[in-house]
Amino acid sequence: MRTIHHYYRRFRLCFIEAAALSLFFCAFLLPSWKQYRHTGDNYFTITLNGVEIGHTGSADQIDKLMAKARKQVALEAVGSDLLLMDLNLETKGSEVVWAKIDSEETLISNMAEVMRKSVKETLHRSYTVKINETAVNLASHEEVHALLEQAIAAYDPQNTYDVELALDSNREVNVLEARITTKENAANEEQICYTAGITKALEEITDSIQPIMDKDFQEYEKGLVDIAYADKIEVVEAYLLEDELNTVEEAVNRVTKEQEVQVIYKVVAGDTLSQISLDNNIPMEELIAINDALEDENTMIRVDQELVITVPEPDLSVLWKEEDVYTEDYEAEIQYIPNDDWYTTQRVTRQEPSAGRRKVAAVVAYKNNTEIGREILKEEIYAEAVPKIVERGTKIPPTYLKPISGGRLSSGFGARSAPTKGASTYHKGVDWAVPIGTTVVASNGGTVTVAGWASGYGYAVYINHSDGRQTRYGHLSKVLVKPGQTVAQGERIALSGNTGRSTGPHLHFEIRINGEAVNPLKHMN
Repeated sequence: MRTIHHYYRRFRLCFIEAAALSLFFCAFLLPSWKQYRHTGDNYFTITLNGVEIGHTGSADQIDKLMAKARKQVALEAVGSDLLLMDLNLETKGSEVVWAKIDSEETLISNMAEVMRKSVKETLHRSYTVKINETAVNLASHEEVHALLEQAIAAYDPQNTYDVELALDSNREVNVLEARITTKENAANEEQICYTAGITKALEEITDSIQPIMDKDFQEYEKGLVDIAYADKIEVVEAYLLEDELNTVEEAVNRVTKEQEVQVIYKVVAGDTLSQISLDNNIPMEELIAINDALEDENTMIRVDQELVITVPEPDLSVLWKEEDVYTEDYEAEIQYIPNDDWYTTQRVTRQEPSAGRRKVAAVVAYKNNTEIGREILKEEIYAEAVPKIVERGTKIPPTYLKPISGGRLSSGFGARSAPTKGASTYHKGVDWAVPIGTTVVASNGGTVTVAGWASGYGYAVYINHSDGRQTRYGHLSKVLVKPGQTVAQGERIALSGNTGRSTGPHLHFEIRINGEAVNPLKHMN
């Protein structure tokens, strides 16, 4: 009897254990299994880059799960990066009655794990700053701000101005515009700001400062009063690789470092090639090389002629203005007395000038470190300047004068027999036989370009004239002028001689038009 009871108890315990196990199976394991009808492929195995991700009962949701996984990985990259991946998704379907399926959370997690290992490239959200033809790439809005701030920092030592970046609502793509405003008024939307991307004319950046003549000198601010970018600037959002990004230091160095750029220089009265070369710090050889119209340093130039020169200028230039109060010497304007009996080349100084002294309040405009304008707001004269008074003629003089008095015409213009070995058989001027030491005068007023030894000419003088012509005087014994000197018509410039390739004492005289020699006798009165 005891034995039977013992077996009964054991049976009851086994029954209870089996029931509990069944309940556990139904509660925890059975939900992941699903019964299917025989309707074709109804069970799908997902494989990503050769790794089995899990199983699902619907192929329609796989793309949605992939998108969620990709978003999850992207958010892990601080949300500002664009990840490029190599992904190979395979889905294998089969027909089953009962099958285990994975939850969406599990599938997404498994997909994300594979994606993290499959990132090929990371494109960082960044900003491309375009300045005319130059572009730099920066990683953040803050770095762009730092670049633009440093561009104006040299001209704003008190740090009174700030740069703001705002979205340009008129553009279809995300383009930011930079505005410069005072820190004091940065929050005031009515504050006048200067927008990068629009080159400001000088008069536009000076409109905000009006002369107030009744102010005392101590009331003027003395310091920076306006600042703006002189170049077109665009800040465009972009996605770039790590090695395409510049540091702020690299960007600042690139856009603020002075580069040589070519600009047009217009010749003014009194200019010579040597003076243009000196004033603009450009070697004569370079000046000739970049201008096709220039053959050598003796090439004639004329007023208003345009020459290409190189000047140093950064990619990002800054227009700025400062108010200043100072004391200076000043010159009075020259006063002229007309004389109708004199030629326009004749003038006499009747009164020598003397400088005056004055106190001045002014606004000075600069482009980078070069002054481009000055507006006097107030002045107080301490000592009046005495003007220079000049009496000058009003009559138009003869076009070209004979450069010597007397003399015998010993050789005309054009074809001839060579007078000496090596001499040309085409005479580019005319010769007058005169004694050594005869006075030579300028045939017309102009600027001396050559005054010294000139190979076959011997000692010579070349003069460029305002009408685009050039005169040459050769075989001189003594030169009385210097290069760059301005001479009037009839002014003494040299003494005749017998230097260079010469067969006897004489003066050789040429007139050249656009570099071509013409018969001087047809152009003289």
